[in-house]
Amino acid sequence: MQSYPVEMERMMKRLFQWLSEKDRRRYAAVEAAKFGNGGVEYIASVLGCDPKTIQHGREELEQSEEYPAAGRVRKKGVDANG
Repeated sequence: MQSYPVEMERMMKRLFQWLSEKDRRRYAAVEAAKFGNGGVEYIASVLGCDPKTIQHGREELEQSEEYPAAGRVRKKGVDANG
């Protein structure tokens, strides 16, 4: 199985740390899907998460049909300046 270059893995780890818990699961699941067989274990090792977390993210992505912004952080109509 191929892997990402070291610099790409570093950037992925940084991004992963900035995401919410829900977004981490889903991001890891998408990355693992890119690799197919062995992808869950590889991405779990790169991001330092449990393979079960990735499986949970995959299940969420397969089941979620709600509007993506339904759990938005800011209230609708409020900009970043308040």
